[in-house]
Amino acid sequence: MAAPLARPARKATRPAAPHPGSPPVPGGPGSPSGPGGPGTRRGQRRAVALFTVPFFALFTAVTVLPLLYALWMSLFREESSGLGFGGTERVFAGLGNFTEALGDDAFIRSFGNIALYCALYIPAMVGGALVLALLVDSAMARARRFFQIAYFLPHAVPGLIASLIWLYLYTPGLSPVTDVLDALGAHWNFFGEDEAIFSVVNISAWQWTGYNMIIFYAGLQAVPREVLEAATVDGAGALRTALQVKIPMIRPTVVLTLLFTCVGAIQLFDAPKLVQLRANTMGEDWSPTMFIYTVAFKGHDYGLAAASSLILALVAGLLSFVVTKLGNRWKAS
Repeated sequence: MAAPLARPARKATRPAAPHPGSPPVPGGPGSPSGPGGPGTRRGQRRAVALFTVPFFALFTAVTVLPLLYALWMSLFREESSGLGFGGTERVFAGLGNFTEALGDDAFIRSFGNIALYCALYIPAMVGGALVLALLVDSAMARARRFFQIAYFLPHAVPGLIASLIWLYLYTPGLSPVTDVLDALGAHWNFFGEDEAIFSVVNISAWQWTGYNMIIFYAGLQAVPREVLEAATVDGAGALRTALQVKIPMIRPTVVLTLLFTCVGAIQLFDAPKLVQLRANTMGEDWSPTMFIYTVAFKGHDYGLAAASSLILALVAGLLSFVVTKLGNRWKAS
């Protein structure tokens, strides 16, 4: 029986190029709905607007409008007449609230307290987080997942609750920590005039070290393994590899962490506010945010509080700019 004849394969035919004078093919290149056409570009712009408009709307509602309202409030002050019995009147003050805030010794001193706090807190917290991340990332580490969770758990505790816990641990007669120190003969007053700032630094470092350790550890996981193997082949030990290979390769992560830490430190409120309840030498205006809180809700001077808030926002912006510039130079070096 003869085999059936094979059907010859059909050759793929390419569509003929359109004549220069002919209209564009619907859906093809050059058509309104084709790739790169005006219809496609309009669709892309609509998609971009769909995803960005909600962000800008929320940003305007929670950031831009409050700043504008604070600026408006900072231009007025409340004045009373008739020895306080004639009621209050809102009068235009111009830049008077700003000059009053900048001339207030307590407000200026609060920035000095925060500067000292940053000098103690940032090296301790960032350095501790980086050391912990390097230890967890090292080849000798065991039970990495356990240590990640253990270090991160303090951050899961709200800042107010953490401050209350440490306030209990700082109180003599209640805290087992003070009992152990007294038994060892090491007397330490956590609420003393010179010791209170270390108590505040300890609360913040305990809460945020594990959080930043996770960020550093994630950056270390992105370091190419072949680079680490090459350093080992060249005879670099664990310490040299960490200092000269790992840390330089996560510079952007370190700079970003420093930026967030500086901005957060200048807004410090909850830890010193609770420690101040026992450490009377700290005062109710120890930090800029505490000064603003006291002026607004105890002194009822909302114009001065708004002006102080804007000054604090300006200082935070300048600090962010300086940290970013220095970080970019360090990354480029």
